Amino acid sequence: MRIMGVDPGLNITGYALVEMNGLSPALIEAGELRSKASHTLEKRLAELYRGFDELLCQFTPDVVSVEELYSHYQHPRTAVIMGHARGIYFLAAGMHEIPVFSYGATRIKKSLTGSGHATKEQVAGMVARTLSCEDVHGHADVSDAIAAALCHMNVISHGSAI
Repeated sequence: MRIMGVDPGLNITGYALVEMNGLSPALIEAGELRSKASHTLEKRLAELYRGFDELLCQFTPDVVSVEELYSHYQHPRTAVIMGHARGIYFLAAGMHEIPVFSYGATRIKKSLTGSGHATKEQVAGMVARTLSCEDVHGHADVSDAIAAALCHMNVISHGSAI
């Protein structure tokens, strides 16, 4: 099973491809997709779409696991813009007929750390321990994308009671 985890964002999107090898997960690829802040919204979304589509073509994941939008944004416009960006990843996956699973941030954190209120540092630490690596490829968006993929792996391994 190959799972593409996504931490969606308009400026920076973290992505990670995790594969189940026997009983332990292996990180195949991880990084960031970026759009240029100076571009119009439609150009930025097109940049993200093209980048993600290339990843899907290159790595052919079985599923995509995307972090849900945080529902309590103090700035509703930010939530709408983030929804546009998130929709790009659903669209790209749909165009490749890849199922998408969506998990809230607290569920992702709980599936890895046991606490839905874990800090980004705690999540990154648990990601590093789970994958037996010291570095989680830099930016927090990448470790969050890995966490989204690992969350889905935990759900399919242990059922939905996480």
